[in-house]
Amino acid sequence: MPAPTPGPDPSSVLIPGPWRHRDISANGTRFHVAEAGDSEAPLVLLLHGFPEFWWSWRHQLVALADAGYRAVATDLRGYGASDKPPRGYDAFTLSADVAGLIRALGAQDAALVGHDWGGFLSWTSAAVHPGAVRQLVVVSCPHPLRQRHAMLTQPRGQLSASRYMMSFQLPWRPERRLVADDAALTGQLLHEWGGPAFPDQETERRLRDAIRIPGVAHCALEYYRWTIRSVVRSDGRRMVRALERPIKPPTLQLHGSLDPATLPATAMGSGRYVRGKYEWRLFEGLGHFPHEEDPDAVTAEILRWLAEGS
Repeated sequence: MPAPTPGPDPSSVLIPGPWRHRDISANGTRFHVAEAGDSEAPLVLLLHGFPEFWWSWRHQLVALADAGYRAVATDLRGYGASDKPPRGYDAFTLSADVAGLIRALGAQDAALVGHDWGGFLSWTSAAVHPGAVRQLVVVSCPHPLRQRHAMLTQPRGQLSASRYMMSFQLPWRPERRLVADDAALTGQLLHEWGGPAFPDQETERRLRDAIRIPGVAHCALEYYRWTIRSVVRSDGRRMVRALERPIKPPTLQLHGSLDPATLPATAMGSGRYVRGKYEWRLFEGLGHFPHEEDPDAVTAEILRWLAEGS
């Protein structure tokens, strides 16, 4: 496989718009955030998934700010314009990133809105740092213990749908494939996981460029590598024990009916892990990226849930 061409500069994700870009230091790492709304308003922290960056929340950033919230979308560790350290892609460190960001933003707690890996971090942060989490909105991500159970018991279901995770376990070759040929594989995954109209040309172009930023593909795959390898490691067993604690913050779970990566049947079993108020909402005809595929419908649900918890 030929060596990939040099990728874009991290500054390429500083896309102008009705938001403010800045860097925040938290948990020993520098994070890039895009922020909109009054800095004294209730904080809503938006956490993206794979293979995206903060921009996936562009619609919600504006709507949340207009509704009176302080909306902050961050590039997760290893993504976009945030730092890309060689370590720290375990669930404990990533959850500490979230709690540290909330404190560094000057807030005691936040409503977390997370998609895919951002949803995973919403679940784990609520379990490990419950005092920092006011409410949860989880998009396209089962509770981690529910996904684990489904992968172990449904070989033709969630395990088959998650086979891409296994392909990510090899060293170095998967990240080279993600960025090769102008990140063609990344574009292919977006089309395979999204609904019929996703992605549009701009979204695909921006995401294919963002995964080609030096270091991003490797860091993004380290999330998956820790998840699989931690099954037989002590830190993984500690995280399982932490996740066995019932989730206390009110939790809204949103999912697309056509999601082929995290199956709706897997996700809808997550309510058993929530002690607080819980709601499940399935969006017909949407895939793995409902907040981008139908932003108006998803944003309306987020705003309703935040208002009911205020």
